[in-house]
Amino acid sequence: MSVSTAASARTICAPLPVLGRDVTVPLVTGGEVTYAALDYAASAPALQRVWDDVAAYAPYYGSVHRGAGYLSQLSTDLFENARRTVAEFLDCRADDQLIFTRSTTDSLNLLAAALPADCQVFVFETEHHASLLPWQDARVTYLNAPRTPRQAVETLEKALADRDPYGPALVCVTGASNVTGELWPVKELAAAAHAHGARIVLDAAQLAPHHPVSVQDLDVDWVAFSGHKLYAPFGSGVLAGRADWLQAADPYLVGGGASRKVTRREDGGVDVEWHESAARHEAGSPNVIGAYSIASACKALTEAGFDTLVAREQYLIEKVKAGLAEVPEVRVLSLFGDDAPRVGVISFVVEGWNSSHFAAALSAEYGIGVRDGLFCAHPLVRTLLGSDPQTQGECGAPEAAPGEKSLNAIRVSFGAGTPDEHVERFVNAVRELVTAGAKWQYRTEDGRCVPAV
Repeated sequence: MSVSTAASARTICAPLPVLGRDVTVPLVTGGEVTYAALDYAASAPALQRVWDDVAAYAPYYGSVHRGAGYLSQLSTDLFENARRTVAEFLDCRADDQLIFTRSTTDSLNLLAAALPADCQVFVFETEHHASLLPWQDARVTYLNAPRTPRQAVETLEKALADRDPYGPALVCVTGASNVTGELWPVKELAAAAHAHGARIVLDAAQLAPHHPVSVQDLDVDWVAFSGHKLYAPFGSGVLAGRADWLQAADPYLVGGGASRKVTRREDGGVDVEWHESAARHEAGSPNVIGAYSIASACKALTEAGFDTLVAREQYLIEKVKAGLAEVPEVRVLSLFGDDAPRVGVISFVVEGWNSSHFAAALSAEYGIGVRDGLFCAHPLVRTLLGSDPQTQGECGAPEAAPGEKSLNAIRVSFGAGTPDEHVERFVNAVRELVTAGAKWQYRTEDGRCVPAV
């Protein structure tokens, strides 16, 4: 990105208003500072627009689908309109189903429960645990971490070429890494999957908040994401895609809403006729506010314009990368190389520091919230940190098995609600901590590094 383009991105698109932007936090060194929330990859702050929409609806909250009253009918319309709004946001096919779930994890576990018998699953070891682990009951093949996007495609093509050609197969892949932020070649991976008779599900938890996701353009069979990473709290997620496997599977949860007809048999048992619509996998009273908040966030991001949002985020990415590059002790983690396209997620380690200690100092002394650890992507982070031992016994050092290194990293992540000042403060804080050290003493408490009192 050129300087003029970066400046244009900064001035044309101010940060989207989010909750918590004026919250102040105490510093151990004295005084208070406005909190710099730089842990968007874990949970993004709620957009003010989402909060306002939910607050306006809350007095009209009612039961969904089975109530005759006005508020129930209103809530039902709102819930189903939310489904249509999110389907449009994802550019779903006309015959796709969109199911509201609790999270990305829930969505992928639902799909895992709906796999046809004897399905083969292919997943890279680089996935978040939400997309790495749900396939344990299937015939799963874990693929080694690729070092280029082209190698990712080639690795998948070889694995699919060697598979049993007569059974169903599914490929699971992330759109953007929750560790490195790097974009994966989803469209090329989808083409490889389909060329070998397999289907593909996209984990868009880290992609959807930062880039447009088109089911049709990417040609993926399913997509999953979480509301709380898309500036929409209240514990809701989405699984959208082809209906046939979902309609053929037993309901993910059984109970009211999933059943269309239940009758007693003469032998004392019950016969159940299940819905074939999305309701089949939405048993119980649905999270109407969660679904509505996702739809509100989808509208807000669409109206803001992803071209502008992406341009401004790229400006912030370059600012963070340039600042970290000026500190020789910092090593940014990457699979595909420093110049690989990424979303606003950057993980790194600092020579001479345990990552938990460094993150604690950023919080306590600068009011900056980042994440440290293995980020629910243990195989990937262990691959990236394989040559970087961390000092045993240092404040916050995670436990390691005998003979293993103690490994963890620091992750900074940001998005549409991040002000320039937050990333500038972060870069300056990294430089100061590395140059001058922490101003406070720290100790380990319940496995976490905390300021010593």
